[in-house]
Amino acid sequence: MAQKILWVDDEIDLLKSHIMFLESKGYSVKIATNGEDALQMTGREAFDLLLLDESMPGKGGLETLAGIHQRNPLLPVIMITKNEEERLMEEAIGMRIDDYLLKPVNPLQIYSACKRLLDSERIQASKLSQDYIREFGGMETFMQEGSWEGWLRLHNRLSEWDLEFDRYRDIGLERTHEDQKSAMNYHFGRFIEKQYPEWIFSENRPLLSVDVFKRFVAPHLSSEEHVYFIVIDCVRLDQWLVIEDVLKEDFVVEKEYYLSILPTATPYSRNALFSGLFPDEISANYPDQWLERNKDEISKNRYEEFFLAEQMKKHGFGKKPMKYSKVYTVTESNELRKRIPSLLSFPFAAFVFNFVDIMAHGRNQIDILQEIAPDESAFRSLMRSWFFHSSLLELLKELSKKKATVIMTTDHGSIIGRKSSVVHGRRDTSTNLRYKFGDNLNCDEKQAIITRNPGEFHLPSESRTKTYLFAKEYYYFVYPTNLRTYERQYLGSIQHGGASMEEMILPCLTLTPKS
Repeated sequence: MAQKILWVDDEIDLLKSHIMFLESKGYSVKIATNGEDALQMTGREAFDLLLLDESMPGKGGLETLAGIHQRNPLLPVIMITKNEEERLMEEAIGMRIDDYLLKPVNPLQIYSACKRLLDSERIQASKLSQDYIREFGGMETFMQEGSWEGWLRLHNRLSEWDLEFDRYRDIGLERTHEDQKSAMNYHFGRFIEKQYPEWIFSENRPLLSVDVFKRFVAPHLSSEEHVYFIVIDCVRLDQWLVIEDVLKEDFVVEKEYYLSILPTATPYSRNALFSGLFPDEISANYPDQWLERNKDEISKNRYEEFFLAEQMKKHGFGKKPMKYSKVYTVTESNELRKRIPSLLSFPFAAFVFNFVDIMAHGRNQIDILQEIAPDESAFRSLMRSWFFHSSLLELLKELSKKKATVIMTTDHGSIIGRKSSVVHGRRDTSTNLRYKFGDNLNCDEKQAIITRNPGEFHLPSESRTKTYLFAKEYYYFVYPTNLRTYERQYLGSIQHGGASMEEMILPCLTLTPKS
């Protein structure tokens, strides 16, 4: 169906050649010679674009535009005028016109403006499809032979494409994109299965969770500058990308990357961030603070402040005043807002924000959250909305004024579970969906990384039969008992703990105030 244009001009008879040219290009053009007729026509039928003369007898262009916008505020508008006054141009732009042309105009100029507004999204979407197919058409060789640097670049591009598909929801490649990510995560899981046990005992490795404080935070503590370490729990790279533009308003953003340890779960990865130690080292050195078998997930991270203080001593900063704050509830968030001025007096402070993790777990349990965030695109939008209204953004705004250095990162990412993997184990096996530990566990080796010697993965082992499982791709673990019930219950839930690009490849941002 031809796109419909309404052209409003009191000298429309002089524009017949322009109208014929637009119609030859496939547009349907209707005309009105005054504002009153235009208001009546837009009330009777829908148009895709309005061409509007600014200077007409009776209702002028701006007055007509105001009336039309009351009925259809989203109707694209091109204003055409003889008046070159800047005041008029600013007033028109303030009324949300989409383009502004000065008479005399030629047919090609009008056509170009119409095409830009009516067809640009379709043209861009078509170009986007071609670019995507060209970029990812020959990835099979890389996926079989990839390096850490290559996987890092690939995950960056996939995350950037996630945001492109958010802009063009009907491009028709969404399913292809998801299949592409699934195939790549299959190979990434095999890559991690081979490389990870070597990396964690080698100096020649990617940065890991245990390296974050030493690499990114400690160098700044040697100076007189104020330093703030901020960890947002459970944020993926694509979710970081949707808030980066907000950060860049106040900070120069330097982004580097690291790899989360396994399991990619808060009790392991975040304790590793704050302690600088692998789980088996924490268990050996601080047995009273290692709470792996505690059933209360929150309690497993109750010693973060203690671990951070111990790591500061290790790096020679034991005497430096430090403040630690965890924001878990709405009440704690509101309290943080009140305490921002006092917190800024500390030369070093660390903050943990749990909102995104809470939102992810809440989505699995609360119907309304599943309605609001049915997929990853919607979850990115929800993440951005939270950040805009969060106490974290308020804190960052104040830190930018103070000219403080901010190190901001996450402890692990997440995935949406799409396929079940059956686990065989005893009743005391851990309940996590993307990783498990227990005695003599078994599952399909194609669907999980299995280690029967936890020490090889820097994980604690209290018995000879202790086994850890880390789900690959988008698998989640279920038991043979009531298999179909649990498959349905957890299908589509947000989870973490396994070996995927989304869970393991994480950004660490160094924010330097612009002011």
